[in-house]
Amino acid sequence: MGSAEQTSKRQYVNFTFYKVDPAWRRLPEDERSRGKQEFNRVVDEYAGKVMVIPYTLVGIRGDADIMLWRISYELELFQEMGTKLLSTGLGKYLSTPYSYLAMTKRSIYVDHHVHEGQESKRLTIVPGKSKYIFVYPFVKTREWFLLTKAARQGMMDEHIEVGHRFPSVKLNTTYSFGLDDQEWVVAFETDKPEDFLDLVMALRETEGSRYTLRDTPIFTCIHKSLKEVLDTLGG
Repeated sequence: MGSAEQTSKRQYVNFTFYKVDPAWRRLPEDERSRGKQEFNRVVDEYAGKVMVIPYTLVGIRGDADIMLWRISYELELFQEMGTKLLSTGLGKYLSTPYSYLAMTKRSIYVDHHVHEGQESKRLTIVPGKSKYIFVYPFVKTREWFLLTKAARQGMMDEHIEVGHRFPSVKLNTTYSFGLDDQEWVVAFETDKPEDFLDLVMALRETEGSRYTLRDTPIFTCIHKSLKEVLDTLGG
């Protein structure tokens, strides 16, 4: 996924949340172990074609247990991988309460705001090594899009300036227009949840927040290896 040709292309981005059926935890230990190993092998099979960053939500959110952040240059690979994952011994006990699809796109608001860790001009996602990620779909009101570009730029300047006050929080913005129900999916990586909380509070006070229609559900996820993530399911 790192050739010069690919880095000039836009990426597909998917956040898939899985919930395990409690019946899976009552299976014999060896059956649960085989199911997790099968799941792991499917992910390994797509190495080099689909970047997968795994997270757990067990004990944090009730309607989702794990999340796979997937990045690829081919949309079809998400479908192929998803089919194989659900065919594993573990996958047979998984439901998908949420799944968000988006693409990378150069922001039109960042010409004067190049800042490491915040909005950028890149078309490729470069996941960091942060322990936590906060993910949510984002929808603006129609009134926002009817404003002049200058009016929107002024409000985004304020928005970006607030973000720069929290350099420990890295923002990944992806675009869903026409691909999914929301307009954007935003993913904030950080090692300091308290900084993200303060950032969101500060953003509520900006002028642009008047035009937010929906920014829920919000998912707090903890990054671990895939094996560790699957082990948080129990067994």
